[in-house]
Formats: sequence, structure tokens, C-alpha cells
Amino acid sequence: TVAMELPSRPELFDFRGVSMTHFFTDNWENVQNFKARPDDVLIATYPKAGTTWVSYILDLLYFGQTSPERQTSVPIYERVPFLELIVPKFVPGLDQVERLPTSPRLIKTHFPVQFVPKSFWEQNCKIIYVARNAKDNMVSYFHFDSMAMIEPDPGDWNNYFQRFMQGKVVTGSWYDHVNGWWKKKQTSPNVHYMFYEDLVEDTGREIDKLCSFLGLSPSEDERKRITGGVQFDKMKKNNMTNYSTHARMDFKTGSFMRKGRVGDWKNHFTVAQNEEFDEDYKKKMKDPTLQLRTDL
Repeated sequence: TVAMELPSRPELFDFRGVSMTHFFTDNWENVQNFKARPDDVLIATYPKAGTTWVSYILDLLYFGQTSPERQTSVPIYERVPFLELIVPKFVPGLDQVERLPTSPRLIKTHFPVQFVPKSFWEQNCKIIYVARNAKDNMVSYFHFDSMAMIEPDPGDWNNYFQRFMQGKVVTGSWYDHVNGWWKKKQTSPNVHYMFYEDLVEDTGREIDKLCSFLGLSPSEDERKRITGGVQFDKMKKNNMTNYSTHARMDFKTGSFMRKGRVGDWKNHFTVAQNEEFDEDYKKKMKDPTLQLRTDL
């Protein structure tokens, strides 16, 4: 029933050089003036690159033992609010952040690096960026856009394939996003850049790296428990992490957590599309130090 009251799908428009919809720009001034605290942790990603996964890992690392009741009563999207999101009839992400009872506050954004509120840099906040290879990211985003009513209509796969390469999707070009953050990481010790594929390959190893970046030292038992608890199939069944309680998703058309694999793009790309994509990719990904794996 809630789905019926939703606003119709938004139009994409150019906002300061980046494709956006009003759900991500209507609160712009307030978001830009956000006052970060030094212990805030920001999770930044291009959409569908492992945001919820890393949010859940961090939430367990910080509060899994101190506030276990939150794990079963508060959905992840409220534990880790989406800073710039503002949708009619819902509490704006910014207000959700301000109301967080936890310390540190875990905050999520899909902003390209140039849109991040200045205060995060001024306060030397820890920022975790997750990148996912473009092919899988595109497939995941396509399926998400089909079911997320706050997204523009994805159209058919061929159409979407072209639009993704042109950056005509919410939060703009994947290439600009991952490159912009990669460049920032080179000069900022406060940015921890991680790869979705690495998390799939060895979750425990990536959690160890996160801990050393954040200065956390969980016990061996705790570490094992978290590594086990954040496996995709567990999260997909967990109503507090799978978004099934979220009024803005149409679960008739798909699931928020679909496969969580590396290489699913092969089930979508035609041979011709793959060739076209690889050509385009070479032109846009000039930095040889940034390598993403499309296979494990």
C-alpha cells in the first residue's frame, strides 16, 4: 500500500556537471553546511558498489557488542543514514544523521568526491570508499533501478548500457566517481579505498585492513563472528539488512540484494557490448594505478 503513495519516478538533470535527481539535490545547502564531528565515519560509494555491506561491517565492528539490540530492531538504512537523500514523507537523511544516538556516527553518501561537505575534510574524519568493477556495477545498478521507485526508469538493457557509459545515471559517471576518489586518496591519509572484489575474495582480510585504518582491535572471536555474519546469503535473509522493510522498494520486480557475485556481467553483456565497453573503458580509465577486477 505504501508503494502507491510514492512520488512518480524522477527526471535526471545535470547538477554542477553531474547527473542527479532532485531527491539528491533538494537538500543541497543544508547538506553542504553539515557540521561533521571528528569521530564521524563516512562511507562513500558509487551506487550498488557494496555500500550496505561495508555499512553493516562497520556497524558490527563499532556496535555489535555494545548495542546488540539495534542489530535486531533498527534497519541498516537507519543505523547508517544516507546523508543527501531527501524524499517527501520520509525523514531527510541529514535529519536522521543529526538524530543518531551512536558515537561514532556512521554516515553514507553516494556523492562524487567534489560534492562531499567540507566539514568532513576539516574535521579529519575517516572516510571509506568502496569501488566495484564497472561491468558488475552497471548490471547491479540496472536491476536496482528497475525496482527502486526513487530512480529514473532504467529503460531496457541496451538503452541502459549506453546511458551508463555516458554517465547518464544518478550520481553521474562511474569513471569520474572512482577516479575522483582514487585521486583524493593519493593525497589524503583519511581515505581508505577498498574494492568490492577484494571483499568477496577474502572478507576477513578486508575487515582486518579496515580495523587497522580505524584503529579498532576486535578479539579473534568477534572478528570471526562478524566475518561470518556479513556473508551475502546471511545479509540477504536478514530483514534488518536486506531493505525488505523499506517503503521505497518494489519487491515485486526484484530484490535489493540480488546476487552479490563477481562476474555476473557475463550473463548480461553481449560479445559486441563487451567489446564496445572495453574500448570506451580504455579511453576513460587513464590511471594505470587504478585496476579493477571483473573476475575472480
